Amino acid sequence: MNPRSSAPVSRTATDVLRIVSDSGTPVFVTVHEGGRRRYGYWRPSGPGGQGACYAALPTDVCDELYAARRIVLGEPLVDPAKTTYRVRAATGSAAARQPTVVVRAA
Repeated sequence: MNPRSSAPVSRTATDVLRIVSDSGTPVFVTVHEGGRRRYGYWRPSGPGGQGACYAALPTDVCDELYAARRIVLGEPLVDPAKTTYRVRAATGSAAARQPTVVVRAA
């Protein structure tokens, strides 16, 4: 069992962790056939929630956070060509329970 890393993170990683930690912003990772991953979330594009747009998160940064057990994946939703997971910030107990998923470079 690998404990969660306490190593400092970059400014970009801090921004990603802030987004993932926001309970009002569901973040997902989609793993496509062949292993390509895409992390992202929907965000309001105007005041009052009028409209929205998809915002991608940097895959390399998210993969580093996952490897450091700072983010964890929820239950998989499997489609024929892809699998989607909810991404959450790790807590001490969630990081300890997180199964190891092989993350390959895209």
